[in-house]
Amino acid sequence: MGKFHRILEPGLNFLIPLLDRIRYVQSLKEIVINVPEQSAVTLDNVTLQIDGVLYLRVMDPYKASYGVEDPEYAVTQLAQTTMRSELGKLSLDRVFRERESLNANIVDAINQASDCWGIRCLRYEIKDIHVPPRVKESMQMQHFVSVLMCILLCFIAGEANAMLVRAKAKAEAIQLLAAALAQQHGSAAASLSVAEQYVSAFSKLAKDSNTVLLPTNTGDVTHMVAQALGIYTTLTKTQAVKTRDELPPAHGDPQPPSTEMLKAEQVTSS
Repeated sequence: MGKFHRILEPGLNFLIPLLDRIRYVQSLKEIVINVPEQSAVTLDNVTLQIDGVLYLRVMDPYKASYGVEDPEYAVTQLAQTTMRSELGKLSLDRVFRERESLNANIVDAINQASDCWGIRCLRYEIKDIHVPPRVKESMQMQHFVSVLMCILLCFIAGEANAMLVRAKAKAEAIQLLAAALAQQHGSAAASLSVAEQYVSAFSKLAKDSNTVLLPTNTGDVTHMVAQALGIYTTLTKTQAVKTRDELPPAHGDPQPPSTEMLKAEQVTSS
């Protein structure tokens, strides 16, 4: 007679004709509802287009029938408004990083409001997030710059390691060269190497430039070699004298006569 009487459970039920009538039929299965795409503004004033999928179940058929006129429509509208509210609390970068927490917050908000409707939201999933084309280009450029900076840092670190390795190798080469020069006939070998490099340098001058400055005796190879050996000998003697002057005199050894004393003796003799 138009008044709620009882809930018919699954199975065999008897109705009185003209008095009893089935008014609402509620499915207790899990229901999947597509939340239409909507616009939302983030905390940093970026407009997004976002949609989702809502999973819910009718827990109380009486409340779902008499607590709200259209439960699915009510839950869909609640999901949309909650989504806009939650997106307004996050910046654009956090929206993509915190999708799971965003879904959980929407589920909690829907369950608090839909309890009086006899409906429970099981989960909510964001399907797609569409950003404006200009914002998308900016995000791609930012990602490109980040990747480029990582590559640059890796290159700098690799170059620094390479420089360190080259410096260590050069130091070891200098130590080996010093040890080789200290051995017997080391000076002669070094003189030969300097002479070869000196001659090889003149052979490459014409290949690097059209204008070449050459000494007048370039045809005299013997003179060139002698000049190179003379330069090396002078440098070697200068280094040896400097090293001998820096060493302190041994105890008890007679001091060598100075230059002034030698000049005085020469004057006296003359």
